[in-house]
Amino acid sequence: MTLAVLAGVFVLLLFLRVPVAFCIGLSSLAAMLCSMPVDPAAMTIAQRVGMSVTSFPLLAIPFFVLAGKLLATGGVARRLLDFARTSVGFLPGGIALTNVMGNMLFGAVSGSAGAAASGIGSFMIPAMEKEGYPREYATALTVTAATTGLLIPPSNVFIVYAMVAGGVSIGALFVAGYLPGLLMGLALILVAVTVAGRQGLGARQRRPTLPELAGASLRVLPTIGLLVLIMGGIVSGLFTATEASAVAVFYALVLALAYREMGWRDIPKVLLETAAITGMVFLLIGTSMAMAWIFAYADAPHLIDVFIRGVSENPLVILFLINLILLLVGTFMDMTPGVLIFTPIFLPIVTQLAPAFGITPEEMKYQFGVIIVFNLCIGLCTPPVGTVLFIGCSLAKLSIGQLVRPLLPFFAAMVAALLAVSYFPGLSLWLPRDVLGLIQ
Repeated sequence: MTLAVLAGVFVLLLFLRVPVAFCIGLSSLAAMLCSMPVDPAAMTIAQRVGMSVTSFPLLAIPFFVLAGKLLATGGVARRLLDFARTSVGFLPGGIALTNVMGNMLFGAVSGSAGAAASGIGSFMIPAMEKEGYPREYATALTVTAATTGLLIPPSNVFIVYAMVAGGVSIGALFVAGYLPGLLMGLALILVAVTVAGRQGLGARQRRPTLPELAGASLRVLPTIGLLVLIMGGIVSGLFTATEASAVAVFYALVLALAYREMGWRDIPKVLLETAAITGMVFLLIGTSMAMAWIFAYADAPHLIDVFIRGVSENPLVILFLINLILLLVGTFMDMTPGVLIFTPIFLPIVTQLAPAFGITPEEMKYQFGVIIVFNLCIGLCTPPVGTVLFIGCSLAKLSIGQLVRPLLPFFAAMVAALLAVSYFPGLSLWLPRDVLGLIQ
């Protein structure tokens, strides 16, 4: 009864276009009222919301958001695009490659798919259209490529996962996302190049001279230095992920002011936008943790485990079903609540599958972190609650219906990459476990 009320009220509020955080909070309260009086129910929900946002690692989220905002305002996107265009623009489908590479780079330094979609899309969608690409196709490519930066660290979603999974090193989890993020980008590049070749889209640029390539590299070097500083400091143990986020803010501020595309007068606006985003994220975290507690209270993990194992005992099939459920979840739920709610449900199930994939339960924690984030990245591009999809539609002045068909081949490529990452754990674990020794 508790789970039925929870699901029913959530779907009803979502249908009425109530913001997702309030859908989660109100449906959680309604579910609690089914099993206890008003005062204890309200007190329980309030306690869960309050306790969930007092975790020290979560302090990294506002800092990384602020660093991303400073970079987005400070002209970094244009320099990254210049570097990408110089590096790969002369190849077949060069401008499409530039789009994907620019999104990967900017998503990585900003840690935000939305910032990448708006920052890169505002340049690349008109540029691709000018070279003969349909606007719908250019927008679909931008929307899907923008999500790669959530797998390539630093990523706020990995911080949230580490908090809820427990006993997971944020630094090792960051490193685990590198190869899967690159694989997602490569999958999109293969589709983009294939389509460009078949349809004769885009004009090939001339091959850059060595001085041009060196100049573009030097201009982007300070930005890439941010990634090196953050990840190098975390991996070496020089500072924690939370301390790294504060270092990132200082570095991004100096960089943005040095580029002279942002002045001191712009800082209050950036701080206000950061506060608004952080408030929204923390409200999602609080209400999602309350819902996750109700799932545990109603024994939902056991019920779902019984259901899945009733379909099949084969570990390959079980993992496929979990991926399918997470893909469906991503169509109506944002990444943060998706990670917070479904990690406690599925993590106990997948850790039991670890021996079937030749890894330990501890290693499976990192593997599943990459899997769930990868799934929910795809959800950012899907209706009806795909936030990055809405950003792309707004930039290109297109309806969601106009993007469905051009998105399909990119979806197929992303799902293929997801399955590869899911069934070959070495893609996630090789760097942190075998190369750097971060996972014991």
